[in-house]
Amino acid sequence: MKSWFCNAPRFGNFILLGGTLAVLISTPPAGAQPTNFASSLSELRAQLDAHLNQPRFSGALWGVKIESLATGKTIYEHHADRLMSPASNSKLYAGALALETLGGDYQLATPIFATAKVGKSGTLRGDLIVSGRGDPSWKATNFCDNFLPFVAAITNAGVRRVTGDLVVDTTFFRGPPGGGGWCVEDLEDSEGAEISALTLADNTAQIRVAHGTNISDVCLISLSPPDTGIVLVNRTETIPAGGKKHLEIRKPAGAKTIYIFGEMPVDGADEILDAPVPRPAAWFGAALKTALAQQGISIKGKVRCLAWPELPPWNETNLVKLGEVKSPPLRELVRAFLKPSQNLETDLVFDHTGEFLRGTNSPAWATSEELAVAALEKFLATNGIPADVHFDEGSGLSRNNLTSASATVALLTMMTTNRWAKDFFDALPVAGVDGTIRRRMKNTPAFQNVHAKTGTLRWVNALSGYVTTAAGERLVFSLMLNRYAPPPDRKRTDELDDIAVLLAGFTGRSDE
Repeated sequence: MKSWFCNAPRFGNFILLGGTLAVLISTPPAGAQPTNFASSLSELRAQLDAHLNQPRFSGALWGVKIESLATGKTIYEHHADRLMSPASNSKLYAGALALETLGGDYQLATPIFATAKVGKSGTLRGDLIVSGRGDPSWKATNFCDNFLPFVAAITNAGVRRVTGDLVVDTTFFRGPPGGGGWCVEDLEDSEGAEISALTLADNTAQIRVAHGTNISDVCLISLSPPDTGIVLVNRTETIPAGGKKHLEIRKPAGAKTIYIFGEMPVDGADEILDAPVPRPAAWFGAALKTALAQQGISIKGKVRCLAWPELPPWNETNLVKLGEVKSPPLRELVRAFLKPSQNLETDLVFDHTGEFLRGTNSPAWATSEELAVAALEKFLATNGIPADVHFDEGSGLSRNNLTSASATVALLTMMTTNRWAKDFFDALPVAGVDGTIRRRMKNTPAFQNVHAKTGTLRWVNALSGYVTTAAGERLVFSLMLNRYAPPPDRKRTDELDDIAVLLAGFTGRSDE
């Protein structure tokens, strides 16, 4: 059967339909990238229109804006002011706010206190206190290395033994352990690890699952690192060779118990499951106490946790400060959460920013997160960014976060002239190289060219950042796609990547 447009006049990649020039578009197979690049703005806009108006997007929502950084001209827009779920594009806002408020050189300092002076013999006749400030950086692969700075600070203070307790104080952060707008199911997953002013290894433990010896045996499970407090319940089964492996974990809200369900074939390779650690401050304290004991520093008492809405029974000005442990510079922390799109680390820096700005007039009931959201709104307004940004939290895990492509492009444009512009740009994932787009857009003009932040939730994908065209012009773009269920031969990310590649291959200019 002939195509309905087979007799229409053709002009390169275009056909003439009823006097209107239209782009010939067909759905490329999965993984395929555009190869026909526009040489004029009219041609590029026609290609973008054709891509966004394909029938498979009939039930979806697009928000798109593309501008030239050189001329400020709008290259293309499609419902650019539509409020959309940005998912982890929210991290662009959290990173920009932190850099502007705190500066790229800023370091989060975790103070270590004592309730009494250290005696000449090295005995602390009182409690040892670690007061968390949200430092996300204790995640060394060699688990014990995370505590070396603490051991050094306590040793340098002359402490050899503690007669009281080890107190882990997380009251610096005010608010619940979950972000605003998170779903209950988020707390079952390491993507929704508990927010605490004292954290360790992104508050995530690994459960190794290996098949049993015989068919119908339960699988073999083990947990690392130690001292997490997690209780494992094994509900797995070993199935015949060649069977399909399926494993998942379930964690009741607020519980320490994690259930492992599923099946593993007797010839299957081991599987590692990430699990959120409940009450991470207690884990931090238990692990620190063990690390100190290994270095000959004994603590006679127990590990005691303080958390909001409790109030510490002391004023820090009346305590003896033994030392402090500092994080890497903020520019490195922002890079560490933007590149891999790490939720917990984003929310820690976001909440720390909120507390940094807490003033004497701030209501006592205002949470750290609420203060950060208010600071974000003020930051955006001060810089003339559209007011259509409505966030519950910083990482984008909340389905309630809303923004527009116009607002995101305005933020990205503003950050090119910000005093921390280089730190912000260097923190973005690079196509085909690193971060969340390390496997995407290889063997295309976007490779090593597109610097952009991804966003992913169920039915949500976003890609926003910078690209240099084939003509050498720098563009800023925000691509947001919501409520889209792709056909079997397409990935949701392909729909965004195809646009980024078209921009990278564009040979025209905005000032034509």
